[in-house]
Amino acid sequence: MREGPGRATIEQGRPPLLGRSVLLAAAVAVCALSCASELQRARRAAAGLSAKVEPAIKEAFRGAGVEYPPGRVLLLAFKKEKRLELHALRGERFVFIKSYSILGASGVQGPKLREGDRQVPEGVYPVTGLNPDSTYHMSLAIGYPNDFDLAMAARDGRADPGGDIHIHGGDYSVGCLAVGDAAVEELFVLAVRAGTENMRVIIAPGAPMNGYTPPAGSPRWTADLYRSIRAEMARLGVD
Repeated sequence: MREGPGRATIEQGRPPLLGRSVLLAAAVAVCALSCASELQRARRAAAGLSAKVEPAIKEAFRGAGVEYPPGRVLLLAFKKEKRLELHALRGERFVFIKSYSILGASGVQGPKLREGDRQVPEGVYPVTGLNPDSTYHMSLAIGYPNDFDLAMAARDGRADPGGDIHIHGGDYSVGCLAVGDAAVEELFVLAVRAGTENMRVIIAPGAPMNGYTPPAGSPRWTADLYRSIRAEMARLGVD
């Protein structure tokens, strides 16, 4: 947004260094309080769902020989097959726990490039937040764009690669992954129990990844993206 003529006055009246430090500290404190409030809301929502969904989750983990809650969680989404797999760390390897159907996802195979292109991104992402009051029941926020996405956008000269990507409830989505209300309740409770900092999401164009060819018309760097996804899956033992 273009600055108006008052900008020079604002610059000239900038508070001294100490004042700016105080303002920064205040902003950090507000952010910390907001994050704590969001976490409390998520924990309350998970507590309310525990009796409903956790028995089935615990049984799935028990069947896979993985303790619950797990130390680390991997969500592996295959766009072509419309499938979301839940894996968890057992020892030094990730093992399959269960899968969910992706009920709604727009776009085609290939990376997300810009805001409004209706594409589900492809890559390796953290879970960056939880919303118990989503328009689509509940949601897990995915950390798109990541460093690779931003670097490729800069290389291509794309100013707005988009964002606000989630795994959520319901059966309709534009650019996100809709897995239904029952599935997102399980994933939401799991995220609270395991901690979002211990979760990772890999969104792949299809399964299996070995030998996967970038779709026609995709950027030249898509091959590098797919190699990095394959390498990450192999590193985690889910190739």
